[in-house]
Amino acid sequence: MNGFQQIWSEIPYIIGGVKVTLGYALISMLLGFCGGIIITALRFCKIKILNLACEAYISVFRGTPLLLQLSIIYFAIPQFVGYQIPPFIAGITAFGLNSSAYVAEIIRAGIQSIDTGEIEIASLLGCNKVQIFRDIIIPQSIRNVLPSLVNEMVDLLKESALVSTIGETDLLRRANIVSSEHYTYIEPLLVAGACYYVLVMLLSRVAKLIERRLSCSK
Repeated sequence: MNGFQQIWSEIPYIIGGVKVTLGYALISMLLGFCGGIIITALRFCKIKILNLACEAYISVFRGTPLLLQLSIIYFAIPQFVGYQIPPFIAGITAFGLNSSAYVAEIIRAGIQSIDTGEIEIASLLGCNKVQIFRDIIIPQSIRNVLPSLVNEMVDLLKESALVSTIGETDLLRRANIVSSEHYTYIEPLLVAGACYYVLVMLLSRVAKLIERRLSCSK
């Protein structure tokens, strides 16, 4: 209890990291979603070299740690280009590229769950591949994989704590700063943990509402 009294004035500072954490998660998810759709579209076009490139991309980004990818973009790439990438740009780039690989696989699973009869009927009616992909495959696959997309968003929200390693003042970084200033660790980390928990619960609640509406619109 004394520990909380000691850091009471610092709690708003820690909670202020929510904006940074949410910013990373939301922008990275948007980039990952767009990237995942592009990768899926390239795989759908059945051009062998593009398929191989997409498979390699997915394999590399799913097969290596996100922290390693973040470190390469923030620390290693500047050595080659001679320009220091800002932490925020490096963070959303690493998270967006990583998320694209996972979202592409999620959407692929959703596509495989679609009744092929609808695609065949659309083809007979004269719809081209772009129309089929845009109007049939993507809407239905997203509805089917919404829970998996929510899980990916939750993972991004929690993994955003990695940006503290490149100096961004997110929730975890701010909690650590307060800990080092007041020489108390449990209370600041508990505040940060409570913020993460509330964010995840709110996100899950919103996702359930969206899923319910999509189910009603079928």
